[in-house]
Amino acid sequence: MSPFRGSVPFTDDWQHFGFECADGIATVTLDRPDKLNALTFASYADLRDLLRALPQHGEVRALVLRGSGRAFCAGGDVNEIIGATLEMPPDELLEFTRMTGEVIKGMRECPIPIIVALQGMAAGAGSVLALAADFRIATPAAKFAFLFTKVGLSGADMGSAYLLPRLVGLGRATQLLMLGDTIDAERAERYGLISELVQAEELDDAVDRLARRLAGGPFQGYAQTKALLTRELDMSLSGALELEAMTQALLMKTSDYAEFHAAFNDKRDPEWRGR
Repeated sequence: MSPFRGSVPFTDDWQHFGFECADGIATVTLDRPDKLNALTFASYADLRDLLRALPQHGEVRALVLRGSGRAFCAGGDVNEIIGATLEMPPDELLEFTRMTGEVIKGMRECPIPIIVALQGMAAGAGSVLALAADFRIATPAAKFAFLFTKVGLSGADMGSAYLLPRLVGLGRATQLLMLGDTIDAERAERYGLISELVQAEELDDAVDRLARRLAGGPFQGYAQTKALLTRELDMSLSGALELEAMTQALLMKTSDYAEFHAAFNDKRDPEWRGR
């Protein structure tokens, strides 16, 4: 945990999704199964605030984001959000759309590795949440649908037009964002949207196995890898090389780097401390 703390303590009491933390792994569960875990204004705000606060929660080394029931997340709630936005003035609309972007920015800038578990549909905003994660583990029932044009809006929403071409290429991103068609898990894996495809009965074990590996690994190494993957998307080669050189020089002064050397000579596994 950062030694530089203000007055506001971290809370485990999140009202608009389930939250638990154990063994260095935080789990957020979108818990509106009757609505396919559709997002509300309040759940967007809670996700934004959690992602800002979580890096200050010193025990957390991995974050799992999942949905209850048969879907991951069907996007924004049609009546609670779309119906309400029809009545909003422009300034409130901009505050809302900026807030949704803050969630995605928070996911990419959070130093904690994020895993999304996909047992069903990830649509609209739910598809972008999955896109913004570091790892996506899915079952054959998983589906993706970037639905924004289907409701009369731009297919470029919440950073989708920035992230998706970098993951699947411009041509496929154009097809997915412009047409808004649903693609199944097999096609999503072929496109590179899915990190690991497992059978339904294996999903929990696969997610837990990866989360524990990340939580028990060299946290600073993982955090800086994520940071550089994000920041170097828009950098020149010379700038990227300089940033990587500076990062590696700093990490060479960490306890984990020295621990690897000691463990190598002792012929044992390293005991990573994340420092």
